Amino acid sequence: QLQLVESGGGLVQPGGSLKLSCTASGFTSDDYVLAWFRQAPGKGHEGVSSISSSGDRTKYADSVKGRFTILSDSAKNTVYLQMDSLKPEDTADYYCAANTIPGWKVLSLASDDYDSWGQGIQVIVSS
Repeated sequence: QLQLVESGGGLVQPGGSLKLSCTASGFTSDDYVLAWFRQAPGKGHEGVSSISSSGDRTKYADSVKGRFTILSDSAKNTVYLQMDSLKPEDTADYYCAANTIPGWKVLSLASDDYDSWGQGIQVIVSS
């Protein structure tokens, strides 16, 4: 069974940086898509970024483009979300998700396209 565990959240001041990690275990295929979502209080899931299993394709939401970077380390089965120039509106619970459907290659930012989820981690951007 696939498990996703996030780490690296916390409190940061506006303009600061934070790096989230998501370590996966239990993959049965080398072909998958990983993504980061976030959910602010009172709002639905927002797709932030996604990356292919090879790490050569990435996608970003317009709200984070130029500020966030998604990276993967296949040897460690870990995907990272480097968040720079953080804003108060980035405050949310951040979730790692995986699409393990055989042959799926679309870098979707729609939550319905992901079948495995981590437990989430809190990020607070505040002075």
